[in-house]
Amino acid sequence: MAPESAFPATPGGLPDGMSTAKKARHTIDRLTGRAKQRIGRATGDARLRNEGAVDEAKARVKLTGERLKQAVRGR
Repeated sequence: MAPESAFPATPGGLPDGMSTAKKARHTIDRLTGRAKQRIGRATGDARLRNEGAVDEAKARVKLTGERLKQAVRGR
């Protein structure tokens, strides 16, 4: 028997109650940050690389916050 996750997921992988729009927005922000990092590395632009790292981290924090909110609500 598999242990229960702190963040129960629906068949699509989203925690119950988390809107698809929010999930998509956070995913786009995370991917945009990752792209900025890669472009910054390729061009040697440290500012762009660092900005991308910050953008990606913000998106991950937002997604984790949404998951925690749903866990507290018991969904």
